[in-house]
Amino acid sequence: MTLPHPPDGLIDGSRHLYAVRVYYEDTDLSGITYHANYLRWFERARSDLLRRLEIDQRAAIEAGEGAYAVSEITLKYLRPARLDDDVLIATRCTEMRAASCRMHQIARRGDDLLAEAQLRVGFVSPDGKPIRQPAAWRAAFDTFKTQEDT
Repeated sequence: MTLPHPPDGLIDGSRHLYAVRVYYEDTDLSGITYHANYLRWFERARSDLLRRLEIDQRAAIEAGEGAYAVSEITLKYLRPARLDDDVLIATRCTEMRAASCRMHQIARRGDDLLAEAQLRVGFVSPDGKPIRQPAAWRAAFDTFKTQEDT
């Protein structure tokens, strides 16, 4: 028996796309997505983006090199996602610095913009202090950031 693969996103020009579906567990009693789930979906999309860029977070953590951590985030909720909705998360890297990057993420249901986030993600040492991102990781982000949209 061949098992299905977990959901994968894809890189489309300078944005990463990641699909999620709203399940019963994601909603409140009225069938509307609980606000914290957008944070989870955005985090999953960012983790998948790193995989697509061949950035091995786990190896860096296990080697004691460091990890990414969200240092600031602003969320705006515009429309509710509801039970059984298909939601597409789009992620763009808007600024790359030595120890951090800024990203913009949106959640859409078809043409409807549901939520958006502006965030900064920093690379931190195991003791939580900001440090330079590995050069290969910055180069992967720079390539992604400057690709033209298809």
